[in-house]
Amino acid sequence: MNRPDPAKPERRPKQRSCGSVHTRRLEQALRNAEFHADADRVWRWIADGSTTRIVIKFELLADLDDQPAPATFQFAECEQLGAANLRGTGFAERDIVVQELRTRIGGVDHTAEVNVAGLAGFLLAKAAAAYSRRKPKDWYDIAFVLLHNDHGGVTEAAELVNIVFGGELVGAIRTALDDLHANFADPLAQGPQAYAEQMLIDHPDLDETTLLADAVTAVDEFHRAVTATGEPDL
Repeated sequence: MNRPDPAKPERRPKQRSCGSVHTRRLEQALRNAEFHADADRVWRWIADGSTTRIVIKFELLADLDDQPAPATFQFAECEQLGAANLRGTGFAERDIVVQELRTRIGGVDHTAEVNVAGLAGFLLAKAAAAYSRRKPKDWYDIAFVLLHNDHGGVTEAAELVNIVFGGELVGAIRTALDDLHANFADPLAQGPQAYAEQMLIDHPDLDETTLLADAVTAVDEFHRAVTATGEPDL
């Protein structure tokens, strides 16, 4: 049995009362599906897949104005389930599209409809995440989705952002968008470098110079399109 180290006081996340009936049901559903809470993160639950090579992660994120970022809180009526407060995730929540998922298990076809973040919500949430986390994965994700989304490309992505959130691209999210642009300013910046590095791992036959240029151009075009009609807060 592990005992707490008296020299290191146990840090418990703050509790928050929010949809207690639903959060209790969600926690029990996760346990029934053989998920378990991460030892250090109440907002992440993990399940081992059917093979040792697969790990499934279920994460709960929030975007609360009355909580600091990246604060962690636990739902008051749950034993372990909680969420992490991450700025920008609210954009993903407010741009929802329904996707149909199909699979075949034991010779039987199964179909389910799930709500996923739309392209506009995803891009703004990712921009906020990149601004706060500074991780290469976030720079790569943004450039890849701008260049290879199902709607057609950068122009279509920017149009969607303007349609869904055009009047809200000020304040903190405008700062994140400006920061995104700065980190894709030239081929030596960390954004294009992260995009090209991962693309060359996945597709070694591609040309690095072209990948770098594509990333710089995509983010520049996107930034100009979504900030053209608004002014940042002073």
